[in-house]
Amino acid sequence: MSRSGSARRAVLWTAFLLAHVFTATVGWIYPSQPMGDVVLVYEPWASSALSGGEIVGVTETWVYPQLALVPMILAKVLSLPLVGALGASGAYLIAWAVMVTALDALALAVLIGRSSAQPRRAAAWFWCAALMLLGPIALYRIDAVAVPLAVMAGSWLTRRPAAAAALLTVGAWIKIWPGALLLAAVTAGRARLRMLSAAVAVTAAVVAVLFALGARDEIFGFLTEQAGRGLQIEAVAATPFLWLAVTGSARIEYSFDILTFQIAAPGADAVGAVLTPVMLVVVLAVAAIGAVKAVRGASVSRLLPPLALSLVVALIVCNKVGSPQFQTWLFAPVILWIVLDRARAKAPAGIVLVSAALTCVVYPLSYDALLGAQPLPVLVLSARNLLLIGLLAVGIRSLLRVPPRSSTTKE
Repeated sequence: MSRSGSARRAVLWTAFLLAHVFTATVGWIYPSQPMGDVVLVYEPWASSALSGGEIVGVTETWVYPQLALVPMILAKVLSLPLVGALGASGAYLIAWAVMVTALDALALAVLIGRSSAQPRRAAAWFWCAALMLLGPIALYRIDAVAVPLAVMAGSWLTRRPAAAAALLTVGAWIKIWPGALLLAAVTAGRARLRMLSAAVAVTAAVVAVLFALGARDEIFGFLTEQAGRGLQIEAVAATPFLWLAVTGSARIEYSFDILTFQIAAPGADAVGAVLTPVMLVVVLAVAAIGAVKAVRGASVSRLLPPLALSLVVALIVCNKVGSPQFQTWLFAPVILWIVLDRARAKAPAGIVLVSAALTCVVYPLSYDALLGAQPLPVLVLSARNLLLIGLLAVGIRSLLRVPPRSSTTKE
């Protein structure tokens, strides 16, 4: 590698680590407890499992797939030497940030490789910017563990499809959304059988271990646990109801069952109930478009990025939950798009960066005002939600424009 290439890599690594230091640090400064889930929810779950108490996902139904407990326990173990100096909560937060940073660093090493090609460097710089714009929510949530797994899998999809599929399946057993990337890869890729075999093998292993630990109905409980949720205030479909709340015609209420703020208004429950079937229809429709393009011989490098992004965005836009950390789901498909088709990735990358910044303005910076249904944060959140709808339109439009493969097209 040339001296200039080594210098560029050094600058990139420095910026990447500084972005993580900044993002982790502002979590201690910003309002609205952006690190709250880590210490108020993850740490007690991990402590319970390690101390012989209830094990979420095994002895009781859980909202997350069971492998999400693994990084929570790992962070608890890493925090033990720091407890004396920082206390249990402080130690766990530091351990969590270090763990996520280490995973991201591993993913960055896989992403840029030894050659550090320009598209891969551009993707890494996008990741740095997205982290800083989204703020502490990009690190202090379980979603942050799935992101580096998805980034590594995306880097391997064309060269090591079975390993990539296995990694995406592990990610889906932490948070469901990497399954959308797996669906896109199986639809657009050329090694479908190998990817499906790897995904089935990982799933079978996870289920077998859970069964051996005593889980039965709890194994797939995360699929039904969401059914009782109402329409969360940050969901895209909640936008009209938020404006009703501004006028006093709707209320924002806290659910102690699922620890989120939801809309209470005529019609809100009906909208929430219909969103899951709508999501399924949209996902199947997008996947069908991708399948038709694949059958017609579309190039993987053209087909996979918009298909992957469209599927992931559909999970957000059609969701009755609208947690701010959902923005991290967009990082991996955009990184994949920059790597495979950089010229056409500019618009979606720009939209995601603006969306991340607006999300940070809403949560944590103006969340208290949002809960008070004040017009300005509702306006910012509405703009963010419109951007997500626009991003879905951009993804589907790009997907529809993917040409059939000609004899001169190269992967």
